[in-house]
Amino acid sequence: MLESGTQDSRILLCLDISRLNRVSQFLLSTALVLASFLIYGYILEMTFHLEGMKEYSWYFTMLEFLQFSIFGLGERVVSHRCGLLKHKAPMSIYMLLAALTVATIGLSNMSVGYLNYPTQVIFKCCKLIPVLIGGIVIQGKKYGIIDFLARFTMSVSLILFTLTDSEIQPNFNIYGVVIISGALCADAAVGNVTEKTLNDHKATNSELILFSYSIGFVYIMFGLLLSAQLAPGFMFFQQHPLETYGYGAVFAITGYVGLNAILFQIKHFGVLAAVTVTTFRKMLTIILSFILFSKPFTFRYIWSGLIVLGGMLLNFYSKKKDIINNKFSALYKQMCQKKEAALLDQQNDSIDHI
Repeated sequence: MLESGTQDSRILLCLDISRLNRVSQFLLSTALVLASFLIYGYILEMTFHLEGMKEYSWYFTMLEFLQFSIFGLGERVVSHRCGLLKHKAPMSIYMLLAALTVATIGLSNMSVGYLNYPTQVIFKCCKLIPVLIGGIVIQGKKYGIIDFLARFTMSVSLILFTLTDSEIQPNFNIYGVVIISGALCADAAVGNVTEKTLNDHKATNSELILFSYSIGFVYIMFGLLLSAQLAPGFMFFQQHPLETYGYGAVFAITGYVGLNAILFQIKHFGVLAAVTVTTFRKMLTIILSFILFSKPFTFRYIWSGLIVLGGMLLNFYSKKKDIINNKFSALYKQMCQKKEAALLDQQNDSIDHI
């Protein structure tokens, strides 16, 4: 069931959808997540099919950050928020969040040039592994056997996917595994910092997006200047305007819409509902990637994907085991009571017959 939310106004992309019932709100936000991120993934893979594109992945990421910053500022303007550049969270937090976001998105985009896209998506599904490691090392958290079993199954699936790619992909590069692993670790940190920023400082979604992505844009631009890649990237994009600027605009728009829809679900329906939707979206992304783009296929991809799904289900059970156990216990007692009542009715019918 969806978690109960507050009765305050519910804003999705500057639109108040409070008049819709909760089911309609959930279905609308889910449709936006699925549609936007399926297009997002398709555009990303199609863009990196352009010969030479992987050399300029960071220039592509810089443009994405610039557009996200513009969208965030535009949302604040449309929402009539006073003080467009005022912020509730300290700027030091946004500088840290920007660095982590740059690493997450930049390395993720970069890995598409080296990895089979479904393998990249599977890696993203397994970010719970670095979350567990970080929780133990940084916060001293303790985890149960089910948590470790869930992460172990995910690790096995990653190994199987990587070995399968190395065998059937002619352009497989282990460098892509290193890159996406770095993105995975940064992504795990982004989630923790974002949650803390939203909860402790009551920052809005548009504020978080505006400052983290605008600062991230500055980081990437200076990095490209220092590495002398800014001018070559500009020239390459000028030579292929449709495949770069055109597709990049659609990529950024769909990404921004999807990000807002996910944040809306987290706030009003809970993390569990949002994670369920995004997991389903990733499964669809993998299926469509094999359908729309010609690539080698083997059933080992399916078995590896099922192992990932099993690990995610174990993680879900670990987080909600008390609720699940209580519900199954209540259901079992209800079934036993119905069975006893049915037997009692049969006995009474036998007595009446006699």
